[in-house]
Amino acid sequence: MIIFKSINKLNKKVNFKANIGFVPTMGSLHNGHISLIKSCKLKCKKTLVSIFVNPSQFNKTNDFKKYPRDLKRDVAILKKLNVDYLLVPKINDIYNNKKSMKININKKDKILCAKYRPGHFEGVLGVINQFLTKIKPKYMFLGEKDYQQIYLIRKFIMNKFNTKIVSCKTIRLKSSLAYSSRNALLSKKEIFKASLASKMTNNFYKLAKKNFVKIKKINELKRKIEFQKIKVEYLELRNKKNLSTKVNKSNFKIFLSFYINKVRLIDNF
Repeated sequence: MIIFKSINKLNKKVNFKANIGFVPTMGSLHNGHISLIKSCKLKCKKTLVSIFVNPSQFNKTNDFKKYPRDLKRDVAILKKLNVDYLLVPKINDIYNNKKSMKININKKDKILCAKYRPGHFEGVLGVINQFLTKIKPKYMFLGEKDYQQIYLIRKFIMNKFNTKIVSCKTIRLKSSLAYSSRNALLSKKEIFKASLASKMTNNFYKLAKKNFVKIKKINELKRKIEFQKIKVEYLELRNKKNLSTKVNKSNFKIFLSFYINKVRLIDNF
């Protein structure tokens, strides 16, 4: 595995006209990331992984500081997976100025996480714009745990970049909880508690798929989750194609955001 700390050096050494897949991460790698990398290796001739904790997508400075980081462990994982290239850039290698750190999103898209984390997706689009402008991979692999993020990135890069997005299924613990770098901030008891929220939501989703009338009881589900002393930020039904509130049995998705102590987690079914 070749490790690059500069995008200029990466571009000099790597031929991006070839079939290269890109897996952007913020490090603290887990089974979800590993699944993305394996998918990339199956589809592409070469795999590039980036590790960059992007400051512009954190709406709280403390959250950015506390975000789990373990580069030594991450490098060991990537070497075991036989990843071809790793990019670990510095902030000034990504952004030329403060204006480039954010891309505005439409008012109608300020829903779900965009509503509760103002500036977050503006920062996500900012870094994706910089990556795709500077390295131009053929494919980019993203996980469906961040479903709204994939939706907004797809919308943003349409007709702007030739990179194609490959969305990959959410990878979960046996307890139903989605793998997340933030899980590292939780104790075993807290992981169990977080798993309850995901398990209950998943069970509700399965019931609604069988009998869509059950969907009317979503507020009851919220009360049941909160009864477990879990702070629910939002629990919403959305159309999986356009994230509108026009839902039916075949297009609905349930989106959930909740806190375990001060750690924010998201999920969708």
